[in-house]
Amino acid sequence: MQIFKLLCISILISLFFASCKDCDLGATINEGNDPNFKIEANNDGILKCFHKKVVVFGIDIYAVSGVSDEKLLHAANVMAQYLDNDEDGTIDNQLVLDKMLENKAAMVMWKSQKDININPPNDRSIQDLGNDETQPSYVANGKTGNFDASLEEVLHIITHAGYSQVYPDIFGETQGSQIANAMDLARGGQFTSIPNSYPSNAWYTYDDKTCDYSCQVTEYFYWALTSILGAQENRLDEIGHEWKLNTTEKVQTEDVAVYQLLTNPQYKFPTILPDGTYRR
Repeated sequence: MQIFKLLCISILISLFFASCKDCDLGATINEGNDPNFKIEANNDGILKCFHKKVVVFGIDIYAVSGVSDEKLLHAANVMAQYLDNDEDGTIDNQLVLDKMLENKAAMVMWKSQKDININPPNDRSIQDLGNDETQPSYVANGKTGNFDASLEEVLHIITHAGYSQVYPDIFGETQGSQIANAMDLARGGQFTSIPNSYPSNAWYTYDDKTCDYSCQVTEYFYWALTSILGAQENRLDEIGHEWKLNTTEKVQTEDVAVYQLLTNPQYKFPTILPDGTYRR
């Protein structure tokens, strides 16, 4: 679990930051040396303590001054690789990006929880990502060491603000969608809240009691897709208490329903795990 998860408090609630104390608004903005993305000043008139940002296909990734430029750019590259997985410069599923833009999807990167002072309106869908949990070297090091949370949090905003709303009957975060039905099988039953214990045959046993049914769907989406992509293959000891199918082969043979959904070419899901090096 991450230190702070908007998803598990209230699934990707729209939010804005009404006031921020101790903002370093005078911090210097360095563009960075990424060939595809530049860090720029946040002049949007919102999220004022998040004084810098990178824009990826129209999606804003904001950051406070305590977030390193390297990690902000890494998150941008991960976002780009999820949306343009073959890295040909064209979005793989334009409907998903269009829906994200319609929902004013964005991310905020924080250094410490005090950076976040929430007073939620209804105009933006935002997912958070912490500086310290962003680990650019994770994939490069053979998927060992500290896990790169950008692989999770970036995917959350894409599935929640994009896929779940473009294809509500298939990927909707409500009971009765196809992915929710697959999740109910994975949990050993349809539980609208976290059970005291899961059935012994369950392979998805997420136990955060702040995570409602829709949140459970989003987390299931993440576990299944990133396992298919190979992100979890060395993490069974760490994650087995909530997700047991940590490899492509396990998902394919034991969770046939979700494997068929997430590998259906119609939806143009990524087939290669992002490594933070978009078009390089």
